[in-house]
Amino acid sequence: MAKKKVAAIVKIQIPAGKATPAPPVGTALGPHGVGIMDFVKQYNAATEAQAGTIIPVEITIFEDRTFTFVLKTPPAPVLLREKAKVAKGSSNPGKQTAGSVTEADIEEVAKIKMPDLNAYDLEAAKQQIRGTARSMGLTVTA
Repeated sequence: MAKKKVAAIVKIQIPAGKATPAPPVGTALGPHGVGIMDFVKQYNAATEAQAGTIIPVEITIFEDRTFTFVLKTPPAPVLLREKAKVAKGSSNPGKQTAGSVTEADIEEVAKIKMPDLNAYDLEAAKQQIRGTARSMGLTVTA
């Protein structure tokens, strides 16, 4: 069997279990002629256990208008906001703090994000997550 030719790769972030044909899904997939409701049903079924969390998805669209998708881990800022119990990061990081996270929280987020980070080991992943926390105005406590 010959391999299918890839027509496009689309990346979008959608709340788990709550995808609808409305934007951003419809506007991202519509121009490629993909069955939007087919994707919405499959995505919602695959993410129903994580309902409410934002889950990035990478959709590979083939020339025959079929598709496959890969679910990624939630974005680091979303996980850090959950850990710090804040609605959003600081609007002025470096000068204002929005909250704080512990070193254990950093390690937990790093372990969750490890498959999607370009880090060789857990220590490098933790450094990346610390940097994200710092840029959000969160302080890291021991």
